[in-house]
Amino acid sequence: MRTTVMARGMGLFLLASVTTALAGEPNELMATAAQRFLATLGEKEAAAGHFKWDDAKRDAWHYVPDKYIKPERMRYGLRIDRMTPQQRVLAHALLGTALSAEGTLQASTIMAFEQLLHVLEKNNPIRHSDWYYVSIFGEPSTESSWSWRFEGHHLSINLTIVDGKQITATPSFYASNPGIVQQGRLKGLKLLAEEEDLARALVTSLTDTQKADAIILKKAPKDIFTKEDRQIQKGMFDPAKGVTYQNLNNDQQAMLLALVRVYTGKYRPALLAHIDTRGPIADKGSMRFAWAGSVKEGEGHYYRVQTKKYLFEYDNTQNDAHHVHAVWREFDGDFGADLLRRHHTEHHSEQ
Repeated sequence: MRTTVMARGMGLFLLASVTTALAGEPNELMATAAQRFLATLGEKEAAAGHFKWDDAKRDAWHYVPDKYIKPERMRYGLRIDRMTPQQRVLAHALLGTALSAEGTLQASTIMAFEQLLHVLEKNNPIRHSDWYYVSIFGEPSTESSWSWRFEGHHLSINLTIVDGKQITATPSFYASNPGIVQQGRLKGLKLLAEEEDLARALVTSLTDTQKADAIILKKAPKDIFTKEDRQIQKGMFDPAKGVTYQNLNNDQQAMLLALVRVYTGKYRPALLAHIDTRGPIADKGSMRFAWAGSVKEGEGHYYRVQTKKYLFEYDNTQNDAHHVHAVWREFDGDFGADLLRRHHTEHHSEQ
C-alpha cells in the first residue's frame, strides 16, 4: 500500500494535468452545484446557509464540536439534519465537486465516527453524524468572487473562488478520534493511517545528521500550532525549521512527496492542477520536513511539511496518541487572501 501511495505522490501533478480536460473545470462545476443547492432553500434555510460575500463569518472556521466554539457555542450554516432530503443530496453533490474519491471516503468516515463517539461516550449529546453544515458566501458564478464551506467536528472544507475562476482550497482540515477503532464493527480501522505511517517511515529513515535538522522538539505540542487561526501567524514558522528536501536521499524525497500527496490528494486532480498553475504545491526548492516528539508508534508526535507558500501540519498527542489532527494551509492565501489582494490592486487601486 505504501509503495502505491509513493508512486501516486511522485506522479501527482502529471496526473492532474492530464485529467483536467476530462474532468470538467472545477470552478464551473462548483458554481453549478452551489446554484442548484441554493435554489432549493426557503427563506429560513437561506438565512441560515447563504451569506453576503463580505460577511465576517467567511473565514470563521472551526474543527471543535459546536459547544466549544466561543462565544456563540454554535456553527454558522445550514445543518444537514435541518435539510430536506433533496437539499442533503445536493449538499453532498457540492462537496463532490471539490473532493476526490479518497477525500470523500475520508470525510464521510469522519462524519460516521461521530456516531461511534456518541456510543463510546455513553450517548454524548454533542456527537451527531448529521451535525455538519453548509455555508455559501456571495453569489456562485464563473464571473464573481464567492466561497463555500462544508464543516463540522473534525472536518473543515473551505473553497474560495476569486473572480469566478481562481480557486483556493485552504484551510483543509481532517481529523480522527479514535486514531484506531478499538471495538465494534469498525474495529481496527485507522482512518488517517497514511498521514502517520509515511511520516514515521521518513523520520526513522533519517541519518543522525538529518535528524539533527529534522527533530525540532523532544516533546510534541498538544495540537497543531496554527489551531483555528483565521490567518497563520507566520512568525511561528520563520525562520523555517527542519531538514530540507535537498538534504534527503532519493527514497526519502519520494516519501516526502508522497506525504504531501496524501494531504492534497483529498481533492480532485483537476482542482489541484488549477491551483498548481499559480506555483507548485510540492515546491522542492523550499520544502522542509520537521518532527517533534517520539518516533515510536503509540506515543505522542507531531510533524510538519513547510514550503515558502504552503504548510502541512499533523499532531497526534491527545487521548494517549490516539487522536489525530491534520491540516493543509497557505501562509498568505487561506480563504483566497492573496488572490483577493491581487484583485484589489489590479481592479480597485487609484489610477
